[in-house]
Amino acid sequence: MGLLNLRLFSLKNSGRQEKAEEITSIFDYKAPDTLEEAMEKYPYLADYVKKLNERPLYSKDPSVAIGRENANVIYPVGFGVFIHVETGGEIGKYNIIEPKKPSRELLDRIEDAIAKQVNEETRVAGDIREREKVLVRLFNEAVKKKRIKIPKEDLESVLYHFLREKIGHGVLDDFLTDPWLEDISVPGEGKIFVYHKFFGNLESNIELTKEETDNLLRSISERYGKILSFTHPILDIHLPDGSRFNIVFGEDISLRGSNFTIRKFSKEPISVAHLIKWGTLSAEMAAYMWMLLEVGISFFVCGETASGKTTTLNALAGLISPSAKMISIEETPEVNLAHKNWVREVTRMHTGSVVTMFDLLKAALRQRPDYIIIGEIRGEEGRIAFQAIETGHPVISTIHAGDLQQLFQRLTSDPINVPKSHINGLNLAIFQNRIKRGNRLIRRVLSVNEILGYDTEKGNLNYLPAFIYDADEDVIRFAGSSFMMEMKVLPFRGWGKEKVPQLYEEMRVRAEILRMLSEKHPRFKDVWNTVIEVEKVGVMRVYEEIKRGNMYWIEG
Repeated sequence: MGLLNLRLFSLKNSGRQEKAEEITSIFDYKAPDTLEEAMEKYPYLADYVKKLNERPLYSKDPSVAIGRENANVIYPVGFGVFIHVETGGEIGKYNIIEPKKPSRELLDRIEDAIAKQVNEETRVAGDIREREKVLVRLFNEAVKKKRIKIPKEDLESVLYHFLREKIGHGVLDDFLTDPWLEDISVPGEGKIFVYHKFFGNLESNIELTKEETDNLLRSISERYGKILSFTHPILDIHLPDGSRFNIVFGEDISLRGSNFTIRKFSKEPISVAHLIKWGTLSAEMAAYMWMLLEVGISFFVCGETASGKTTTLNALAGLISPSAKMISIEETPEVNLAHKNWVREVTRMHTGSVVTMFDLLKAALRQRPDYIIIGEIRGEEGRIAFQAIETGHPVISTIHAGDLQQLFQRLTSDPINVPKSHINGLNLAIFQNRIKRGNRLIRRVLSVNEILGYDTEKGNLNYLPAFIYDADEDVIRFAGSSFMMEMKVLPFRGWGKEKVPQLYEEMRVRAEILRMLSEKHPRFKDVWNTVIEVEKVGVMRVYEEIKRGNMYWIEG
């Protein structure tokens, strides 16, 4: 951990108050609006861009490059750090552009100079922001007293690397700061690879030796109170932002050297408006789900690994009434809701008595939830999920299945074993997958199927497709009518069959609301505020205000 970190953690507060000093965080900064502005402020970025054959796009949101045959975009992610993504060729490139790293000797001298300034009056640093403020102040004092000599133009870049090493995760911090990454991995000695939300698998320009990887993993493990050794070579660590860090240590079991994978957790979830903007699903499908979720339906998002099941589930859950009581049950916390009445539970497998998904789901049935979200159905918890549905508790979840037949087989076979006659408790099965268009891998909802029930005589599952993906046009098409809408929403509202046209007109209006959000305000927070406003004043009032350009619930 180092002398400085040990002293900062072990000091006792003397009780005397330090003189108040306002310190600006080095990581809180306004990202440049244009590439020209960024290049002027950060000369190392200008040097990088000048060496390129083609000038890239610049945007704070890299999704602007979606749809191009080969992406070439630069975007900012943190203090003076930029990402350049280029796709095409064997594998796309993910180049980190950051301040030049100072020598090991200089970083050690800075640590020594700051450590000498720590005394009994130095306040105990609690969270990472407090530690950052203490270190920034001590660094500034050391420079002012000339205990360390650093050229003025290098101060910010030196402090950046020093803080990254002392309170961050070293070389991994730039990756962890990028909100558009889903996975970060090292397969062994060599380059760090990422999975990008928009551009898929990419190879970074950061390379680690076996020794550097081992030292990094030991340091991170110690920081989180874990033992990593040849006798304890496999670890799972939950980072403060919710990301999951999996480590496999040692060449005897990982032949190319220790490897790790970080499954990132987004601070702000992806919204349905984002998914509409990116073409994952249509505005009509989102509006359809919005109306059905008001009634209380059960659905599974199905697909293969990395098809985006959890992202879609979480985005759709953002359309559930804000007043609903939600319970989420997961092995690894990935669901991220805005509901105030949200009970968030995770399994316990490695410490104390074991608490499984099955245990938590049984307990949830006694807590009167409006919706139960199960991260993924794999085993016996599936039977309890269907019992919950039959007792009036809507359940939404994900499951690995490529089509309806495979879903039916998984649910009715070991280890889930749901009775075939109970399958009709599930209202919808949404299928999603990654597909290739040109050089790009994209995620698309392939179908939304309304489950009618199991035919005992014919031995098959009856269903009606409400939405089908048209691969030629790359659009998700509505079937024109919905059994579930007419059988669930109409009676819930006390409407007769004569109101069917009004039902589909409302679906059209909601689709327009979501389409406009996708174009101008796709953030999860903005969609959530719109859902709240619709519940308060009604769909038509919100629609009319949006048409007038008066989105006061967002802009206010």
